[in-house]
Amino acid sequence: MRTIRFGRTNVQVPVISLGTWGHGGPNTNEGASVGWTGHDDASAKQALRRAYELGITHWDTADAYGAGHAEELIGEMWGEVPRDAIFLATKFGYVKGPSRRYYDPIFMRAQCETSLRNMKTDTLDVYYFHHCDFGEHDEYFDDALATMHKLRDEGKVRFVGLSDWDASRIMRFVERVDPDVVQPFRNLLDDEYEASGLRAYVKAHDLGVAFFSPLKHGLLLGKYSEPQQFAEGDFRRNVPEFGDASFITGMQRARDAVTSRFPSLAEPVLTALTGSLLVDNPTACVLLGQRNPRQVEAAAAAGEALSTEDAAWVRGVYRGV
Repeated sequence: MRTIRFGRTNVQVPVISLGTWGHGGPNTNEGASVGWTGHDDASAKQALRRAYELGITHWDTADAYGAGHAEELIGEMWGEVPRDAIFLATKFGYVKGPSRRYYDPIFMRAQCETSLRNMKTDTLDVYYFHHCDFGEHDEYFDDALATMHKLRDEGKVRFVGLSDWDASRIMRFVERVDPDVVQPFRNLLDDEYEASGLRAYVKAHDLGVAFFSPLKHGLLLGKYSEPQQFAEGDFRRNVPEFGDASFITGMQRARDAVTSRFPSLAEPVLTALTGSLLVDNPTACVLLGQRNPRQVEAAAAAGEALSTEDAAWVRGVYRGV
C-alpha cells in the first residue's frame, strides 16, 4: 500500500485508510438514523486484521459509531495487531451528554477517557472535533479548544483534528483551532474542498487531510441496480439519491465508462474514485469503509495515483451523468 506523509504530523499513513463508521452497526441519535445496517462483529474484526496485513494501518473511528461499539472492536484487536503499528484516530462531538449541548468540557474529557478505555490505549494519535458547531454564537469554542489542548498536553492526544461535512465550516475555524489534520466530506459530486479555500490552507500550513465518504456511501460505485430502502438506524435512509432511479442508472453508466477506460486495473472504479481526489494533494488520504475482508482487499488494490488528465476525465464522466 502506497503511503504519504500526513502533513506536519510527519507520520506515514496509507493513501487508502480505513473508516469504521459501519462497524458501529445501526444507531440513532436524537431521533436521526446515524449508523449502518448489515454489520457483523466477526467480519469487522476480520477486516481489521486483514487491513493490518495489507498495510492499511491508519484506522479512523468515533465515539458516536454505535455508541462506542466501533471503538470497542478496535480495542479487541491488540492481541493480534501491534498497537504501535496503527495510527489511530477518533472523534468527539455528536453525542451531547448530560449538558445537552455540544463540546461541554467536562463531558469532552469524560468521552476522551471512555474512548481510551474502549480502544485499550493510552494515547489517541488524532482526536477530532467531529463537527464545527460550537454554539449559535461560537460561545463554546474557547473552552472546547482549551480542553483539547489540555488533553494533548497530558499526553492523551498526539495531534488535533478538525472535521465537518461542510468544508466552508472548517474554514471558519481552521485558523483558530490550528489543527494538525482536517477531515472534510469529499467525493466527485460533493466537492467544495478547493472552492472553500481549504485546499490552499492545507497546502500553506502543511496539514494532513483525510477525505471521508469518497464513494458517497457506496453510490458512486454503480453497484446498485434499483432504488434502495434502508431500515431505521441506517444513515443511508437520509440520502435522497438512494431512492432516485435516474441517479442510480447514471452511476451504472459512469461505472461502465470507467471500467472501459482502465481495463488493466484490478479495481478500476474504486481506483478512479479515490485517485481522482488524491491528485495534487500530497498530504491527503481517503477513508474507505471496510466491513469485511473482501472490502479490505478491494481497498488495498486501489490507491494508485491518477494522472491529472485521467482525473479530469473521471470527474467529467461522473458530473456528466
